[in-house]
Amino acid sequence: MPESTKVLQAAANKKEPLAGSMEEILLFRKIQHSFPRQFRKVFPDKLAAKSVIIIPSITLDQEILGKVSGHVHYEERLLCLLMLLRMPRTHVVYITSMPIDPVIIDYYLHLLPGITRHHALQRLTMLSCYDASAKSLTEKILDRPRLIERIRKSIPPGNAAHMACFNVTKYERTLSVKLDMPIYGCDPEHYDKGNKSNSRKLFKQCGLNVPAGFEDLKNEEEIINALTDLKLNYPAMKSAVVKMNDGFSGEGNAIFSYEGIDEGTDWKQWISEHLSSKLKIVAGDLSYKDFMYKFQSMGGIVEAFVEGEIKTSPSVQCRINPLGDCKVISTHDQLVGGESGQVFMGAHFPAHADYAIEIGEYGLKVAEALQKNGVMGRFAVDFISVKEEDGWKHYAIEINLRKGGTTHPYILLQFLTDGDYDHENGLYLTANRQTRYYFCSDNLKSDKYKGVTPPDLIDIAMMNHLHYDGTSQEGVMFHLIGALSQFGKLGVVCIGSTPERAKNFYEQTVKVLDGECC
Repeated sequence: MPESTKVLQAAANKKEPLAGSMEEILLFRKIQHSFPRQFRKVFPDKLAAKSVIIIPSITLDQEILGKVSGHVHYEERLLCLLMLLRMPRTHVVYITSMPIDPVIIDYYLHLLPGITRHHALQRLTMLSCYDASAKSLTEKILDRPRLIERIRKSIPPGNAAHMACFNVTKYERTLSVKLDMPIYGCDPEHYDKGNKSNSRKLFKQCGLNVPAGFEDLKNEEEIINALTDLKLNYPAMKSAVVKMNDGFSGEGNAIFSYEGIDEGTDWKQWISEHLSSKLKIVAGDLSYKDFMYKFQSMGGIVEAFVEGEIKTSPSVQCRINPLGDCKVISTHDQLVGGESGQVFMGAHFPAHADYAIEIGEYGLKVAEALQKNGVMGRFAVDFISVKEEDGWKHYAIEINLRKGGTTHPYILLQFLTDGDYDHENGLYLTANRQTRYYFCSDNLKSDKYKGVTPPDLIDIAMMNHLHYDGTSQEGVMFHLIGALSQFGKLGVVCIGSTPERAKNFYEQTVKVLDGECC
C-alpha cells in the first residue's frame, strides 16, 4: 500500500468530531485558548520559526457573492500576506480555488525588502483546489482530505502555526480542528455580533449616533411597518435603506424611495403597494422575490438614508489581539459608487484630517465593547459623516467582523515601510518618521482591459514606471491581477508622500492603462 494512502487511512481512522457538533466547538475553543501563549512567545520575535496558513476564502452568501464580477480572484487580495516572508524563518502556505499565475507570485516577491526571491520561495508553498465553482474555498478544502494532508506536510516540524482567514465561519472552524491549529480571527460563535442589527445595538450602547431606524426585522411585513413608522416620525424623509443582516460591500442592501407618496393617502397601504417597484436592490441581478427570501432567512434592518450636501463614508479598522489588547490600525475615507451609491469602490488613507482622530476614538470604543464580548481579530466600523455648520456629525453604520477591502492596502504599506498608524494624531509614519498616504481601489475597471494577461500587465507597468520604489517609498502596486484578462478588472494601491501625490499616481496609472489597452 502506498505511503500516502496509509497516511490518509490513518487520518480517516482517527475519530474526528462531527462538523458543527458541540464536541467540535469545545475542541475549537481549546485550540483557540492555546493561541495567546503562542502569540506572546512567537509573534514579537521576527526570527522565530513559524508558519502561517492563509485561507483567503470569502465564506459569505454565495448567491450574493456571485453578483461580484471575478469574485474567485478576490482570493488574491490576501497575497499581501506574502510580505510575511520578509521574516527569514517564517513559512507561508497559501491555498486558493484555482492556481495563481507564477508571474503574479513573482510580482509580490520582488517587493520584499531585504530578502531575495530565492530565499522567500524556499519558505512559500502554494496549493490549489483546482475548482472554480461558486462554493467557498474553505468548503472546497474540506472536500479534499488529500489537500488537507498536504497542508499539514507543508508545515516544518517544530514551527508554531496559525491560520489567517478572510472571515471565520463554521467551515473555517471545522478546518481549524482538522489541522489542530488556531485561527487569528473571530470565533464564529461571536460572528453575529457584527451583523447589521447587533451593530446598531452595540453602537447605541457605546453612545454613538446611528441613523433613525429599526433592527431585528424578519420579513416583508416588518419591513413595511418599519418604513411606515420612519415616514410617520420623519415626514420629510426622502428614502430609507433596507439591509440584510449579513450582506457585504453593499450587495445585501436596497434603497426604498418615498417619492410619489401623498400626504392624503394611507402611508402604510401606499408603501405596501409600492414596495416592489420603489425598492432598488443593489445586487442588480437579484430579483425582488429573491431579495425578500434572503432577507427572511437572514433578518435585517431598515434605517434612514442619511442626507447631506457634503457627505463622506469613513471607516475605522481595528484589531483585537489574542491577549485582548485593542488597537486602531487605520482609518479610511471610502469611495462608494454604483447606481445606489452603496458599493465599495476604493479608499483614501488616512481619513480626512478633520475627523480621523475622532472616528478613531469611536472605533476604539467599539473594539473595547467587542473585546468584552469575546471577539478577536481584525474588523472595521463604517460611518457616514455629514458636514454641518459647527463640524462633522458621524453616524455609525455597520461592523464588519472580518478582513475587507482596506485590509490588504494597509498591510502592504506597513510591511513595505515598517511603519505604523498613530490614531492619536491621525497620521501614518514610516520607520524613519515620514508621513505616507495612499489611494486604493478594487474596481479599476474597463472593457478595454479585457484580454490583458498578467505578463502583459507586468510589461506595461515596467515600461511605464508603474511600480513601487523602495528608495522613495512611493509608487504603484497592483492586485486582483488574475481578474484582468477575463473581467477587465484590477486592484491598485498608490502610495505617496502627500495625498495629492498618491492620487496622481492613480490618475497616471489609469492614463497609461487606457492608452495601452485601447
